[in-house]
Amino acid sequence: MYEILSSNRNEIAYTIITVIVLLIIQFILRKAAHRVGQKGEIHITRTRLMFQYINILILLIAAFLLSLAWGVGLAELSLVFSSVFAVLGVALFAIWSILSNITSGIILFFSFPYKIGDKIKIHDKDLPIEAIIEDIKAFHLHLRTLEGELITYPNNLILQKAVSLVEKDVHNDEGKETL
Repeated sequence: MYEILSSNRNEIAYTIITVIVLLIIQFILRKAAHRVGQKGEIHITRTRLMFQYINILILLIAAFLLSLAWGVGLAELSLVFSSVFAVLGVALFAIWSILSNITSGIILFFSFPYKIGDKIKIHDKDLPIEAIIEDIKAFHLHLRTLEGELITYPNNLILQKAVSLVEKDVHNDEGKETL
């Protein structure tokens, strides 16, 4: 055991330092996403979705850095990553709408001016929709029409259509008493 530790001392030290630094970066990114969520009054489920994206990013960076630390050469590592990304590229090209909706979900997290509970109108010439936002997911929005119909509307389309605010925070206004 001592021989293994002494022969791999540099790799172990680099691994420990890398893990600590990445955990600190992950903590900072999660705090930043949480602050953005609180400042923008973004629902906690959307903030948790950002936490998952941050975890995946940190995991990929960790795999890359730790592979380098343990002696995987840059040529071998680039071959593995290029092969993986080529397969992912072909797969994602085949399902580009899913990637488009995830990307749109990230954009919506940071810049969507409407919140859960807001009544919006989507100006679509073929099918205009007036509904209350029930939830904002990674791929789509849940919209509830005045007739009670639940509509799942793709995130990428909400960024392509004109949207107007009809009424702010409909659910909170219902519970308030008038004087």
